[in-house]
Amino acid sequence: MTFGDIVAVALDQIWNNKLRSFFTLLGIIVSVAFLVAVVAIIQGMNAYVKENIAGAVIGTNAFQVRRTPIQIGFFDDEMWARVARRPRLSVSDAEAVRAALPDAAAVAMTTGWPSPLTDVDWRGRVIGDVTVFGVTPPYQEVQDYKIERGRPLLDTDITQRRAVVVLGYDVASKLFESVSPIGQEVKLGGDKFEVVGVIAPKGRVLGQSFDAFALIPFTRYEMLYGRRLTTTVSVKMPDAKDVAPAMQRAEEAMRLAHHLRPTQANNFSIETADALVDFWKQLTAVLFSVIPAVVAIGVVVGGIVIMNIMLMAVTERTREIGIRKAVGARAQDIERQFLAEAVVLAITGGILGVALGWGFAELVATASPLPARITGWSVMLAVSLGAGVGVIFGVFPARRAARLDPITALRAE
Repeated sequence: MTFGDIVAVALDQIWNNKLRSFFTLLGIIVSVAFLVAVVAIIQGMNAYVKENIAGAVIGTNAFQVRRTPIQIGFFDDEMWARVARRPRLSVSDAEAVRAALPDAAAVAMTTGWPSPLTDVDWRGRVIGDVTVFGVTPPYQEVQDYKIERGRPLLDTDITQRRAVVVLGYDVASKLFESVSPIGQEVKLGGDKFEVVGVIAPKGRVLGQSFDAFALIPFTRYEMLYGRRLTTTVSVKMPDAKDVAPAMQRAEEAMRLAHHLRPTQANNFSIETADALVDFWKQLTAVLFSVIPAVVAIGVVVGGIVIMNIMLMAVTERTREIGIRKAVGARAQDIERQFLAEAVVLAITGGILGVALGWGFAELVATASPLPARITGWSVMLAVSLGAGVGVIFGVFPARRAARLDPITALRAE
């Protein structure tokens, strides 16, 4: 028999026993679907974090000089003790970085943790839990904010400690539904501020709005809330290729400003958006470590079922095997036939699993904020997994069929 004949017979056997074939492949279908769907969601999330969250938090072509490193999760006691001994960043630190980077597009200061949440009140209408940031004007450029109405914060607002505020789009649209917010007086935590600008919407990421905030002058902020523990210096460079060398120059400037000797470690951190992406990938790596175990269990169970079904098929088709041997079929022909049936059966399960996983990933992406990106390597791995299962668990039934004595097989009913 040719290879085409072997595959055709295998497909015919699967088609003639559709229900049995489906339940035989159920373990492989579910395992492969799980692999494709979870990998698609994780890969999509990685890309989404890199393209949206990281850029929204730190800014594009930007980096931050921070007292504390970006950390997802809790600091252990030893790390927290080291961070607590670090000096807070000051205006002089920002000036040192600015002097070292004359080619920077913007160098800004922004207040950090703990960021206060306050109510914004306009004539009795209140928007609660609005995050208030104290910033210098260049921060608006670092974050790529676009002013939809009014004006941004200005240097004179900083030097004169003016009680002015620029509102995020969500706050302004909810507070002033039918009235222009510019020139209106609002209360932030009981203190009066004049609204001078509204920032164009940035949108929502994973259901979290990036437009529910209020920006006030850095100097006014420290008058009201005091100096923060984690004031941050943000730097935006004209191009992405300029970021790495700029970070090196900023590090040198900070070490000089903090009077650190060559043998002393940095008592500050310099972070890019990649830090957020790296931390996210560390979290998703935990999921990736679990996936092989789950998939392996399902595949092994599916493989055992395939082997048992093929052994049953050998028993059912004993007379057919005897007839084939009687008319000249060799043992290797019989072995190839049954091995091909097992492989085709497993590959079919792999393809159905890929289709099911793909569909589930698209459904998740459509019905929720979770993105999903199908990767070629996961599809190839899934199909290869199916083929491998067919070979591994199909060898024993195939050899058993090939070793049947033709006389005994012809006597079988």
